[in-house]
Amino acid sequence: MTQDLKKMYRTIMDDHFPPNMEISFVDQDKRQTLFYEKVAWTIDNIQKGLRYGENPGQEAALYKLANGNLILGETQTIQPGQYLASDIELLQSGKHPGKTNLTDADNSLNILRYFVDKPTVVIVKHNNPCGVARSDTLADAYQKANIADRVAAFGGCIAVNRAVDRATAQAITEQYAEVVVAPDFEEGIMDIFAKKKNLRVIRIGNIDRLQTFVGKRCVEFKSLIDGGIIAQWSFVPAARTKEDLKLAECEYKGKHYRINRAPTEQEYENMLFGWLVESGVTSNSVIYVKDQVTVGIGTGEQDRVGVAEIARDKAYRKLADRYCFEMHGIPYNDLKDEDKKAEMDDKVSNEKGGLIGAAMVSDAFFPFRDGVDVGLREGVTSVIQPGGSENDYQSIEACNEVGATMVYTGQRSFKH
Repeated sequence: MTQDLKKMYRTIMDDHFPPNMEISFVDQDKRQTLFYEKVAWTIDNIQKGLRYGENPGQEAALYKLANGNLILGETQTIQPGQYLASDIELLQSGKHPGKTNLTDADNSLNILRYFVDKPTVVIVKHNNPCGVARSDTLADAYQKANIADRVAAFGGCIAVNRAVDRATAQAITEQYAEVVVAPDFEEGIMDIFAKKKNLRVIRIGNIDRLQTFVGKRCVEFKSLIDGGIIAQWSFVPAARTKEDLKLAECEYKGKHYRINRAPTEQEYENMLFGWLVESGVTSNSVIYVKDQVTVGIGTGEQDRVGVAEIARDKAYRKLADRYCFEMHGIPYNDLKDEDKKAEMDDKVSNEKGGLIGAAMVSDAFFPFRDGVDVGLREGVTSVIQPGGSENDYQSIEACNEVGATMVYTGQRSFKH
């Protein structure tokens, strides 16, 4: 059985999806049609489409928007021809991409588009970011993004917003990655990547124009089990600058509550960085950010307290693994010396998992203060959330009690 499964993973599937697809929206006698073309790549002189869907045995096809324009009210779709992940340039593949490779690449670009002024690296695994970092050099941004969650980054998709240089390429080849996405690659870089035969190296020239995709919408489709389809406009975060944020305040039973302290410039930077990363995180989610690097990412939980705790616990575990890897060259879980492990645990505990001075980011409001208290107990000094709960006053009081600050975005950021 195990051997059969491995064989399935090696098999290149010939899908039976047609070369073209049309989706029409009809209102009385007005018809708006989106025209799509199937995408394939020439690999070893053979035309190949998606390797498979989410699992071997699931046929899948990639289509790019070739023509048409949908306008609903005052909103219109991204114009055809402005391609990103739907029309990639495959420089090296080994194995050609499957659905998850491309959706991981797409979500990394979804996040990356908001960061253009500094080298930024987004590492995505199973369609969620596991490490995101900005820095003065691409190599340093990659190192910080990778070490933020070195374990989860194993086999992930790495997307960057600068041409890959030698130092970054060498660091990438020291780990196992499935995909590297970049606007370009400096001379000699492909020779370095050639050592990793199954690494999919993807060039997307439009990454240089990613900022033009900020605020643009596409139509998202979700198929139901009975064949029904939900259509929605893609999400656009409205709060993208500190001027878009509002200091937390509310009224409750005739009393006015307001946060006592305005954020520092560094806190604003961390909160905005985290809020824009949040747009690519599966809900229910809470993340922690420090020095424009993700510290702990909690995703897909059912309750807000639980996901705040998961993100906190991950911050502790990932910091312990980082220190162990830096000091001993092995994962924390492989460390057998109990004295060294206890010493490392004490260090991480004293640093509260690296959360002291961090920003706490929540994609929806806190129904009660118990969610925000999870972060505040770890030394979080700033909180960003949509606001709008009847009990916002509790979260405001919780922050004021410890001298933390909090801002509202005025917009929820769910992603399912």
